[in-house]
Amino acid sequence: MKTTETSKLREMETSALFAKEKQKKDELFTLNIEKNTGLLTKVDQIKAAKKEIARIKTIIRERQAAEAKSAVNKG
Repeated sequence: MKTTETSKLREMETSALFAKEKQKKDELFTLNIEKNTGLLTKVDQIKAAKKEIARIKTIIRERQAAEAKSAVNKG
């Protein structure tokens, strides 16, 4: 994934990121089924899906940490 795509993820709202994460997990599940049945020709798609899920989770976690930090500073 290019940095421009990562930037697009950062611009998304958190709820949209959760939806995108679910979509990618479903895609990963389907890819694994295809791999196990011998239908998947491009195995690197699994690796790409896992990386994108990790990027999404990282962005979500960064936002949660920032919210927690701001809540501590306010209180």
